[in-house]
Amino acid sequence: MRTAEQVRKHYEIERELASRLKDCTTERRRELYGPTYDELFRRVPDHPMLSRKVDPEATARAVKSQLRLLERFLTPESNFLEVGPGDCALSFAVAPKVKQVYAVDVSEVISSQKQAPANFKLVLSNGVSIPVAPGSVHVAYSNQLMEHLHPDDAAEQLRNIHAALAPGAAYFCITPSALSGPHDVSGHFERVASGFHLKEYTYGELARLFRQVGFSSVRALFSVKGRSVLLPVWVCGLAESLVRAIPYPTGRKLAGKLPLRLFLGVQIVGYK
Repeated sequence: MRTAEQVRKHYEIERELASRLKDCTTERRRELYGPTYDELFRRVPDHPMLSRKVDPEATARAVKSQLRLLERFLTPESNFLEVGPGDCALSFAVAPKVKQVYAVDVSEVISSQKQAPANFKLVLSNGVSIPVAPGSVHVAYSNQLMEHLHPDDAAEQLRNIHAALAPGAAYFCITPSALSGPHDVSGHFERVASGFHLKEYTYGELARLFRQVGFSSVRALFSVKGRSVLLPVWVCGLAESLVRAIPYPTGRKLAGKLPLRLFLGVQIVGYK
């Protein structure tokens, strides 16, 4: 629970920092991803990501939901990769179920933990690099990450994730829908994301990007009450077409409500 003044301050700081990433060169951006997020967490101590880190009940709920999605794909011989692990709670929970866990992030501030499992490794990235051995990962996962990348960097990071995967391995990518956004702090003030969500996607946009970098098969992941099924991407594309045909802001409101919300929270699985 934050005051309107705190939310406004967060918004102004995040817009300022996001502008640095949007307006600089590709080379400079690789140097700025980590320091910019570190600065955000220093200047916004009431940031929701920091608050959730000290809320064990909220963390447990989030981890339980994500484990239900992933655990049937994990084996004791799996190497698991989480990109953008946040507080690393999910990676810690996955560790007993697999051989090795890699958590790749741009910042140590939010990811810092005291007692990590023996088979856990935190790896720092420049925002697009995936510094693990090529072909070594059996299950890769990111949740609320893709939207934080500059559009010019998204394809390169996807290529690096693809390179890290073993043949036949899968990358689970969850990101908020552009049709019901903005989903960063700018959603309180604007129609288009202007904070650290540098680009929010639709199913169609993200599926094309996956295929462009070499994923052989791309599916939409439809989840209800802990149960999930893989669907052709075009099924969710139909729902997106329906929302686009409805004028703003009615279309945005509908996109965030059941049953459309089930089809529009972008969850994609790409297979190598």
